[in-house]
Amino acid sequence: MVSKFPKAADIFHKNKIDYCCGGHRSLKEVTKDQNINLNDLIFNLEDYYNKMSVNTTTDWNKAPYDQLVNHILQEHHAFLHTNLPIIGEHIKTILRVHGENHPELMALYQNFQQLKTELEMHLIKEETIQYPAIEAYLQSHKKEDLEKAIHVIDDLEDEHEVAGSLLKTINQLTNNYQRPEDGCETFDKTYQMLDQLEKNTFTHIHLENNILFIRLKEEI
Repeated sequence: MVSKFPKAADIFHKNKIDYCCGGHRSLKEVTKDQNINLNDLIFNLEDYYNKMSVNTTTDWNKAPYDQLVNHILQEHHAFLHTNLPIIGEHIKTILRVHGENHPELMALYQNFQQLKTELEMHLIKEETIQYPAIEAYLQSHKKEDLEKAIHVIDDLEDEHEVAGSLLKTINQLTNNYQRPEDGCETFDKTYQMLDQLEKNTFTHIHLENNILFIRLKEEI
């Protein structure tokens, strides 16, 4: 659904519905598991669809590979390269100041550090192996270049699962990014950035799992 109507991700994010790693599930299954009213969700999706001008949204299912890859690099890889170190320092700051009264911050710090390491290694794998192979395939149209791009997909999807799971844990530890009453401005800023990180990363994973990887496999 998000592949056809990307803005649906806004509705799914609001309802804490995983549309990237868990994007293979039906709405009926998801709403039952998460105790969400299916009819209300469908109504909200249809209403949002009718209000949005879908003609202004790029159809990534049809866009050239190089355009899709450049979009992922500019909108998602660049975001992570810039913001992961900043968020890490913010979490370290609030842990030092508020850790005594908020023991969950130690778990938050540990989970974020694991997420940061996972994502940084993931970006390196994409930027040094898969994306260059895609570029080579566009130039050569050789099967071996395409196979090199496809060969790493299983590993990348496994890494997406790990990142998605860590983001969900972080969401729970922060009470859906709600600053506690005794939290400072840095607390608030940190949680805002973590919320942005979740949204950006879920969209990143969706574009790869549900569009880029599927399209590459269909080339064989």
